[in-house]
Amino acid sequence: MGNKAGKVYVVGHKNPDTDSICSAIAYAQLKHKITGNEYEARRAGQINEETAYVLKRFKIEAPSLLSNVKLQVKDIDIHKIEGVDPNISIKDTWAKMKENQVKTIPVVKDGELEGVISTGDIAKSYMDVHDNHILAEAKTQYKNIVNTLKGTMLVGNEHGQFTKGKVTIGASNAQLMEEFIEKDDLVIVGNRYEAQACAVDIDASCLIVCHDAQVPDELLKKAEEQSMVVIRTPYDTFTAVRLINQSIPVKYFMSKGPLTTFRMSDYVDDIKEIMTKKKYRDFPILDRHGRFKGFISRRRFMNSSKKKVILVDHNEKSQAVGGIEEAEIVEIIDHHRLGNIETLGPVFFRNQPVGCTATIVFQMYEEAGVKISKKIAGLLCAAIISDTLLFRSPTCTALDEKVAKKLAALAEINLEDMAREMFNAGSSMKGKSAEEICFQDFKQFTVNDTVFGVGQINSMNKEELLEIKEKLTDHLPKVLEENRLQMIYFMLTDILDESTELLCCGTGARANIAEAFDVPENAEKIILKGVVSRKKQLIPALVAALQQ
Repeated sequence: MGNKAGKVYVVGHKNPDTDSICSAIAYAQLKHKITGNEYEARRAGQINEETAYVLKRFKIEAPSLLSNVKLQVKDIDIHKIEGVDPNISIKDTWAKMKENQVKTIPVVKDGELEGVISTGDIAKSYMDVHDNHILAEAKTQYKNIVNTLKGTMLVGNEHGQFTKGKVTIGASNAQLMEEFIEKDDLVIVGNRYEAQACAVDIDASCLIVCHDAQVPDELLKKAEEQSMVVIRTPYDTFTAVRLINQSIPVKYFMSKGPLTTFRMSDYVDDIKEIMTKKKYRDFPILDRHGRFKGFISRRRFMNSSKKKVILVDHNEKSQAVGGIEEAEIVEIIDHHRLGNIETLGPVFFRNQPVGCTATIVFQMYEEAGVKISKKIAGLLCAAIISDTLLFRSPTCTALDEKVAKKLAALAEINLEDMAREMFNAGSSMKGKSAEEICFQDFKQFTVNDTVFGVGQINSMNKEELLEIKEKLTDHLPKVLEENRLQMIYFMLTDILDESTELLCCGTGARANIAEAFDVPENAEKIILKGVVSRKKQLIPALVAALQQ
């Protein structure tokens, strides 16, 4: 039961960078190779140009978007069952329910759910007292009557319907029969010729002949001329009368609505209350086109498990995919400071002070004895180049550089060339709006009661950084208000100069930076020489200033 096939999503942070995407892809493959289970790399946001370049370079498809990890109906073990046609008989419906060992079955026409019928509905159809017009009221098809009575159609169209008259028994003599049998009735008779002839003379709609009795050819011919239906059954009169109501189409007794249905995309939390208030055993599930997909029962619903996720390259709740508090986090692989992610129980948590998550993933491949493919080597190498700015960032360790060189050899790439191509692709802001630039690489942090965001663009082009500054200066106050942040910082990092011009927005933003880096608060520009890392340089200094 629960999360389908035990799938585990491997996902990085919102506004994903190259490390977040590439490490998720590589780690999902590693976990699959080690366990044989299903691990699927996903992304929690839009892929930037640098990452898109890397994926295209190594011919890897971008992971699908995972907008949130709240449990949905489609994640639960739905009971899939083939429905019955609205015109099928109660008898055949009951047989199908017994065959499938179910207590509720959908009534479906051309994929559309028309109703449901339960064992209770069928029991009610037998126990309720119905008058002898019910077969006509239900517009019962003659083929249903033939099948129910295990009969043979001697005359007539089996696809026709009995729509007028009542059900009668022609066990009396002809004179008495003429008193209570009327035109268009359905008459059940035995082997008596006069009873059969009387029903034909009165112009009944349908003649049911019991005991497999013979019907003279002249009567059959006359019945055919009158467009009558003649059916012969092996059952005796009593049994035929007892069974005939089972030929009524299921649509007559089904629950038509308004039905309580759910969609595949519905969130489990949103339907809990509805399910507890309704006393049904099974609830129909529809796809986005309104077509029937299956049933969800209370038992399956209660046994459903949360979505399972592995977080890579982050452990902050504010950076995690939406609904993370409702998911089961099974692992965290990261290289950042300890954040505020909470788990229900102990999890595997690997956090190392290195410059890139990809470095840790490489170590785990080696520790597991799993060979790294050329493509995965290329992805991991690109991630390290990106996160360490080709070893220029203070976050870079000797291990990062050593691993990157190993991976470059495996992927058969030149580190300098790869870095130049990646950074050029990533810093190209042509045609991008201020909003797109702002959130290309943006992370949110919480220190005590202060919530702030930090964005960053790395570029080898000073003119491009100046253009970005002009676009963002007037846009940041809007981002501050719409995202309910107290402060925003944006790092315009010059890779070649190894420095950052910092844009500040929000009450106290400049004062905190002045305190953190000992720079004049009223300076026209805030230039931070040697500061290129958000993680290791800007955030620690800013956090220290905020905590004082």
